[in-house]
Amino acid sequence: MKATSLDQFYQRLATAVGTEPQTLLPPDAERAVGHFNVFNIAEQFRNYPEMPVMPYDRRAYYKISLIRGRSRAEYANKVIELDQNALLFATPKVPYYWVPQDPAQTGRFCVFTSEFLLPAKSGIVLEELPLFQADGFPAFQVSDIDWAELNTIFERMERELASPYAFKYDLLRTYVLELLHAGQKLQPLPAQQSVPTAAARITSLFTELLERQFPLTSSPQQVPLRSAKDFADRLAVHVNHLNKALKQQTGHTTTALIAQRYVEEAKRLLQQPTWTVSQVSDSLGFAEVADFSHFFKRHTSVSPAAFRQ
Repeated sequence: MKATSLDQFYQRLATAVGTEPQTLLPPDAERAVGHFNVFNIAEQFRNYPEMPVMPYDRRAYYKISLIRGRSRAEYANKVIELDQNALLFATPKVPYYWVPQDPAQTGRFCVFTSEFLLPAKSGIVLEELPLFQADGFPAFQVSDIDWAELNTIFERMERELASPYAFKYDLLRTYVLELLHAGQKLQPLPAQQSVPTAAARITSLFTELLERQFPLTSSPQQVPLRSAKDFADRLAVHVNHLNKALKQQTGHTTTALIAQRYVEEAKRLLQQPTWTVSQVSDSLGFAEVADFSHFFKRHTSVSPAAFRQ
């Protein structure tokens, strides 16, 4: 089954609410690492008497929904009936069919890609959470009190996304993590706690080393570890062993995780008027500005100069 892409998601939503897809995008989406957006259900569908049924398919993104109103979530191996207040988590790996049972529903939902919550940034591997397992329980009934508390998080998301705050996407990540932890707390208790594997320990140590290099605060400062070999040497493991562990835990290679974090830091620095492109390039350890420009454009599809505009 082919997954529904973000472009298809926006096209479907725009068709459902009678607008153009670009009007639904955040105003500065290109400045974010990955993609994030949040929607108010009542506002998006206020001109429609009934909520549309979401087709049975997989999505190429994650989705967290807080819904007030009866609905039904249908999966390949189970059907979950939801009365009144529900918190629903969706993963790209598990297709589902969402059917609203009440004509008028309220609540909010957010969508985000795996890149938005980089394992090297959040410390969480999404696909390892019970919430996102194929045999997990992704939908929960919540009390009126819990619904109000969760709705407050979504309201903060809406306000923050519309704000001019330079680091708002970092703050939005914390709100997403708060929702994930709320869902985790609602999960049935496992029979026993799993012991961290060697791969998990290596991933944790790698993440700590990578994050310890940032943020860069002044142009003379340079990152000491740049390559997969640099990190492997510091961790006293073979570079292939490190790569295998990270691939197993995060789904990304060592080089990809380093590059993702470098791109994020480069974006942050390029938004600072006191940093030149040359200074950003030098602090991130590139020998030439041209090398940095090529690296940045390969990962973002825009040049450093164009990103600043």
